[in-house]
Amino acid sequence: MTTPADLFANLLGATARGWRGTLVQRAAEPPGQPLKLYEFESCPYCRLVREALTELDLDALILPCPKGGTRYRPEAERVGGKAQFPLLVDDNTGTTLYESADIIGYLWRTYGDSDGRRVSGVGRAMAVAGANLASLAMLRARGITGLKARPSIAPAERLELYSFESSPYSKPVRARLCELELPYLLHSTGKGGWKDMGPPLFRDRLFKGRPDTTRNRAWLMQHTGKVQVPYLIDPNTGVAMYESARILEYLDRTYALPVN
Repeated sequence: MTTPADLFANLLGATARGWRGTLVQRAAEPPGQPLKLYEFESCPYCRLVREALTELDLDALILPCPKGGTRYRPEAERVGGKAQFPLLVDDNTGTTLYESADIIGYLWRTYGDSDGRRVSGVGRAMAVAGANLASLAMLRARGITGLKARPSIAPAERLELYSFESSPYSKPVRARLCELELPYLLHSTGKGGWKDMGPPLFRDRLFKGRPDTTRNRAWLMQHTGKVQVPYLIDPNTGVAMYESARILEYLDRTYALPVN
């Protein structure tokens, strides 16, 4: 379950990154085929790429590659030639890329603006340092969450998750999906402006702004009547639910296998 300590640690992690991966900075036109990202949740370099996905409002098929994983790590090595993460595959352009800085530049250049996102050496060093601090915030008694594979049942169809990178409530769900090697379509649900900031009750009572300010937030409002993350859809069972604690319990009950 998600404890207050977990929430506080995830808040610290988001703060260490200056809450990057919260606001949509430039809404990209969704590509015809989903981007594919081989990654694992606790990797600081993977976090930088996931932040860019939120800020460009890009969805991506997440193929979890935790340490000890056997489901997508070998596939990633076959596709890219080495076991290194993150690895982006864009079938829309025939592009396969390693290195977070190269991937982020590519995403901005291809889907954001013509010049791409240029980051100085100092800026990149600070970004990596912040991402490392955010990863350390995921440390728990049993280790860093979202790092090591756990035995699980492979789903027939990929799951779907509405989330944005800095959300402290979404992070434990993404970590569990990673540990269980469950592939999912990440629907980037970044905020559209300052009136979206804060938890739903705080946001809706104080700012009274429209919550459906970006593409996937509008989808949530239309189909569920509210905007909140995380929101999980599992086409294998027909389940769709909010609340991180409920989602974690569901994933463990449905897909986790006993650890010998």
